[in-house]
Amino acid sequence: MKIQLDQGRWNEAQCDALVIPLFEDDDYQGGIASDLDDRLEGLLSELRTTEEWKGKSGDITVIYRPRGMAARRLILVGAGKRAEFDLAAIRDLLMEAVHQVKGYDLKRVAFYRRSRVDAPLAAQAAVEGIILATYDGDDYKTESKSKNFVDEISFLTNEPVDREALLAALERGRILSEATNFARRLVNEPGNHINPPRLGEEARTAGERCGLDVEVLGEPEMEEEGMQALLAVARGSDEPARFIILKHWGEDREAPPLVLVGKGVTFDSGGLSLKPPESMEDMKVDKAGACAVLAAMQATAQLGVNRNVIGLIPAVENMVSGRAQRPGDIVRSLSGKTIEVLNTDAEGRLILADALHYAKRFNPCMIVDIATLTGACVVALGHHRAGVFANDDEAFQSLLQASERSGEKLWRLPLDKEYRKLLDSPIADIKNVGGRWGGAVTAAKFLEEFVDETPWCHIDMAGVDSFPEKSIMKGATGFGVRTMDELASGR
Repeated sequence: MKIQLDQGRWNEAQCDALVIPLFEDDDYQGGIASDLDDRLEGLLSELRTTEEWKGKSGDITVIYRPRGMAARRLILVGAGKRAEFDLAAIRDLLMEAVHQVKGYDLKRVAFYRRSRVDAPLAAQAAVEGIILATYDGDDYKTESKSKNFVDEISFLTNEPVDREALLAALERGRILSEATNFARRLVNEPGNHINPPRLGEEARTAGERCGLDVEVLGEPEMEEEGMQALLAVARGSDEPARFIILKHWGEDREAPPLVLVGKGVTFDSGGLSLKPPESMEDMKVDKAGACAVLAAMQATAQLGVNRNVIGLIPAVENMVSGRAQRPGDIVRSLSGKTIEVLNTDAEGRLILADALHYAKRFNPCMIVDIATLTGACVVALGHHRAGVFANDDEAFQSLLQASERSGEKLWRLPLDKEYRKLLDSPIADIKNVGGRWGGAVTAAKFLEEFVDETPWCHIDMAGVDSFPEKSIMKGATGFGVRTMDELASGR
């Protein structure tokens, strides 16, 4: 895909679709809104008197063969109030605009910048929105498969800019959005196509593609390590577990790394604590954290981040069989701590427990884990923010700043010591569930047991792994990829 900067006039841009944002509070007595209205012979003014166009966020109007313009289509995108127009708005509006005209053979798309948002950041967000919109998720359809592929993206501005910085931002946007789409594709893959061994193969392929060091441990190696909590979850499946290790090196290989850990349950039946059928239908997405880490590691390598970053993915299936772990079982984790398993559907924290303890051997400066961990987090925050828990304020602030740059929203939830009492077990060091109340918090408190004093953040992405039902976008979101890369870049 070709991505370029064009500092010519917007009306001269030769493209299949020219996207121009317009605000609710635009002044039609001057500026681009007035110029557009004149070229369109008063059509904008007429539209503003109807319910078809108010300039509100989400309003989209497509004009074919606009008079006095070189573009084949003009896409007017409502940007809401000017003061509220930020990076997330740019990204989301471009996604909506391109999605609106998918299937119309858009080879060249141009976006005209008209905001006070920093030009390189705006360029990155625009490219991300366009490329994210090109992913369909219909790989298994035999008919009516979309053939819309954008070959060229132009970022238009008539203001003086740092050309080198802006081109770098455009390339960064391409790498991050393509990595996000890679994660989306993997998450959308059904359980009969992506299982733990296949996920390991995807990791090896990604490593070869972008220069990551990749190691994949099988069950004998995990047994030798002592990862009994992870292996206990895997016992019910005929598909063997994998433990995937990805490494990216900066200039100083001795520097403490950032370690990213992703939950990789390629399908979750709930085990013997069986989920009801309607709750099981989408459980291919229980690997969303793992896919986000894999894609983030790919982008980290492609961006050439000058920092040591390590990705860890515990990959299992949680299934039902005569070998499956039972409610009431006690397993010994890699850390040596014993766990009373009261609910086999709380399996993600078991595999993460071993992965988090394993992460400490790298003497990391910070650990971030990401997982579709609890329904309780969805109840608390819905489908617009992921919950985040942290044992270190500085670590949380760095993650929050990364999320603000990425547009992936987080909300901090508590880790008060009182919640730990809910995990007390009379016969083991800890139990894997803490009861009905505060389920997202007790799950995080469980994970905290295995990081000790290492600065750590836990992202519960259960509510944001997939687009909401009424969204124009469908399937997996790829949440977390861009945030983890922004964190690794340390910008």
